[in-house]
Amino acid sequence: MSNRTASVRWPEQLRHHARSHTKSLAGLGVAIIGLIWLWSLAFGNPSELGSTAITLALLGGGAGFASTALGAAPALLMNNLNARTEDVMLGTAAGMMLAAASFSLILPGLEAGAVLTDSAIMGAGLVVVGMAAGVLLMLGLDAFTPHEHFKTGPCGPGHERCARVWLFVFAIALHNLPEGMAVGFGFSKGDITVGLPLALAISLQNLPEGLAVAMSLRSIGMRPLHALLVTAATGLLEPVGALIGVSLVGGSALAYPVGLGLAAGAMLFVVSHEVIPETHRNNHQTPATIGLMVGFAVMMVLDSILG
Repeated sequence: MSNRTASVRWPEQLRHHARSHTKSLAGLGVAIIGLIWLWSLAFGNPSELGSTAITLALLGGGAGFASTALGAAPALLMNNLNARTEDVMLGTAAGMMLAAASFSLILPGLEAGAVLTDSAIMGAGLVVVGMAAGVLLMLGLDAFTPHEHFKTGPCGPGHERCARVWLFVFAIALHNLPEGMAVGFGFSKGDITVGLPLALAISLQNLPEGLAVAMSLRSIGMRPLHALLVTAATGLLEPVGALIGVSLVGGSALAYPVGLGLAAGAMLFVVSHEVIPETHRNNHQTPATIGLMVGFAVMMVLDSILG
């Protein structure tokens, strides 16, 4: 069986994997419970959200989707991408995510929490609770997504390269959900002070991610247009997550710092659990780390300018 045939059969193998692993279903249950728990924090009526907040959230999430597709576009003309270059690009994206989590999520969350509770410690506690919920959410989703079985995963025995590529694609698609939620949380108050820098950071880091995903799919024999479409599809979770995020905050003031913490926790989890290990897999730790520092610095400067 060729790698191309294996890549075509992955949906059937994925469904079989989900059915045959009860812990995967349990993990999905944990994720759903986490979302319901956060929703319960939103004591206000989600219908009270202004149309401006919803519109901004959709625009921010749509920008994340568009940047993913735009980043993948060069795959229509390129045959391959040097592994070192790919790792540097992913490292840069990781740095942007870290900066976005720090300056566009955690710091505004701490500030909002302190104002709401009239206590810096209590405000920080709200953000920490949110971060813990974000990690639990990602652990649940991570358990549902097949990560561990390269020899029995989506491509079948003897196609470890194909399996690794698809697992990487799943991981990227998976973390687009909390990214979109972060944008929704940022725009939930109907202003752009928090949301705009965050949406910009996520859109910029989606460019190298989109190219890396598309070129990885090309490397296992997928046709250029199909690789572009699959990569773009992973970005659809951005606007979906944005709608979830802005709706979860609803009319509850306390849900805002908790929600920002949740998005930050989820993004930090993805950086540590998925992106950084991928950049170090080919022994390109040093250039990938330099890329991370550059990405962090760029987003720190942009956030200070836009914020």
